[in-house]
Amino acid sequence: MKRILFLLFILISAASHAQQTDIVDFKKLDAVVFFNQIKIDSTLYDSLEVRFDILKKTDSIYLDAVGMKFKNIALNGKKVKYHNDGKKLIIYSKFKPSEENKLQFLFFASPKKAMYFVGWNDEARNQIWTQGQGKYTSHWLPSIDDMNDKIEFDLTFAAPKGYEVISNGNLVLENEGPDYVLWKYDMQKPMSSYLAALVVGKYDKKVATAKSGIPLEMYYYPEDSLKVESTYRYTKEMFDFLEEEIGFGYPWQNYKQIPVHDFLYAGMENTSCTIFSDAFMIDEIAFVDKNYVNVNAHELAHQWFGDLVTETSGTHHWLQEGFATYYALLAERHVFGDDYYYFKLYEYAQELAAQDRLGTSTEVMNAKASSLTFYKKGAIVLYMLHEKVGDIAFKAAVKSYLEKYAFQNVETSNFIDEVAQASEQDLSAFVAKWLQDKTFYYEEVEASLQRQSEFITEYVMVDCAAANAKCDYYLTSGISDEAKSKIIAQVPGKITSEVFKNSIKVRQAIAQSIVEIPSELKKDYESLLEDKSYITIEAALYNLWINFPEERSVYLEKTKHVIGLPNKNVRLLWLTLSLVTPDYAAEEKNAHLNELVAYTSPVYNYEIRMQAFSFLDNLKIVNDDVLKHYKQAEQHHNWRLKKFAKAFAQRNKENEK
Repeated sequence: MKRILFLLFILISAASHAQQTDIVDFKKLDAVVFFNQIKIDSTLYDSLEVRFDILKKTDSIYLDAVGMKFKNIALNGKKVKYHNDGKKLIIYSKFKPSEENKLQFLFFASPKKAMYFVGWNDEARNQIWTQGQGKYTSHWLPSIDDMNDKIEFDLTFAAPKGYEVISNGNLVLENEGPDYVLWKYDMQKPMSSYLAALVVGKYDKKVATAKSGIPLEMYYYPEDSLKVESTYRYTKEMFDFLEEEIGFGYPWQNYKQIPVHDFLYAGMENTSCTIFSDAFMIDEIAFVDKNYVNVNAHELAHQWFGDLVTETSGTHHWLQEGFATYYALLAERHVFGDDYYYFKLYEYAQELAAQDRLGTSTEVMNAKASSLTFYKKGAIVLYMLHEKVGDIAFKAAVKSYLEKYAFQNVETSNFIDEVAQASEQDLSAFVAKWLQDKTFYYEEVEASLQRQSEFITEYVMVDCAAANAKCDYYLTSGISDEAKSKIIAQVPGKITSEVFKNSIKVRQAIAQSIVEIPSELKKDYESLLEDKSYITIEAALYNLWINFPEERSVYLEKTKHVIGLPNKNVRLLWLTLSLVTPDYAAEEKNAHLNELVAYTSPVYNYEIRMQAFSFLDNLKIVNDDVLKHYKQAEQHHNWRLKKFAKAFAQRNKENEK
């Protein structure tokens, strides 16, 4: 399918652009999008309309529209002067204060960003999906890049038969034609342009209903039906919890979650329509190692913090990411318990303290702050504020904040004022210390966590680096799995057969910490290959293969049917080890090599491809297929894979010299 869209655009009033706020008020955008498989000049299917209010006299207004072409532009039914500079569509007229103006036009685009066509021209599954975070929606849809502009989007798509089309809002029309199916989605409330979303692909879905009656649509590939429960586990529980905890009902008509191939991030909180990486589609065993729960909760929390109320600028980005991170932890606390919650906060504090020691900390209210600062320091700030003002005042402030600024843009002072009023406290010193000072006050955070949690107190106390440490006792006592894992990492030489009688989590720490396996622990260590943890199996297979060469074939035979996580961690390692084990499956070497090479192709997720490339590089194997797949990877939309492939090309160039 060519990357050319014919879009019939009906902009019916939209919220104000930062540079046009006092001049024009756009309110609503209707668009009909046709995915074209033939040449650009083929028939267009409809006319488009834009409605807006002029607030002050002006000679021009504009829409952001990158790399597009336009036809039949009309203002209030008449031809109008316009200019297309490649980035904006500028409309010229003697505008006077007025309401319900109409702008009509046709346009087409071949987006280089924001809309990604996966498959179609190679072996990967055919998908189209968008990622407009920040200011990129204007690459596929004329809109307003500035997130201060809140627009009601009603989007209609004409897509090939056999594919599901998912977008923001309610599906109000699904009409099948000779070649296309028309899908119309209706939004009832305004949102920033970067949150407009689309997914086209082959999906089934599971639907649940929240206590409040909101439909929860969970999409999956038909072949992943057995992974649905483990992937979407706790979705309804967390949704119900967040509605109650936040105190402001979910603000949109429904909630959809859709996995896509080679997504740019873990997930993206498009309004009512979260898109996430299909690398999180997991089975029951993988749930122990890497699950979707945190990403699920984080993107859901954004539906309030980021989508309902949106930052005015990057200085206030923590109002989105800090809140989503904190409320995701509260949701996880609801399903996993207090110990999990406090330990995650403790881990965040450790990361932030390390950033502080490196001298790379910034203020939370700094547009150039790191993701670690916006997300995790922002969450710590909310935790400390919550503790300072108390639960009643904090919840009242959050509810008031959302009610007052719903469907608007906000700054930090808007939230702090609500907390100050609800708590009857002067928070100026708190703001100066936690939001405007780049220092991270680790000692205060740790002290707070220890006040709140005996679990954290125990974890901090249990330390084999201390002079009075009782490591042997710790490893066989009733202390937490986290504390035992800490000790195992500190003193792996203290591990005995008795220590192996612990939980999966502790045994995973053993697999990752013991690199040189004592002969007396060989049998115990071999039992790790049977654990319900792909991370444990991967580490154990490699370490056993290294330590006991005479038994390599035994270990390979025992694990030959294990695939592992969605990134195929165990299978890729197994294939590599099988190729370099001379006396194992000699007649299958070519098949194993072909399978490893196949994992470098676009059929597979970029994580799988990068790992397969790396193993082949270590084996010094680069054939025509591998080179072809590297070339494809150099043009990939995912920056991680592209960077990886270009680094390989550069190394090859230097080697040739």
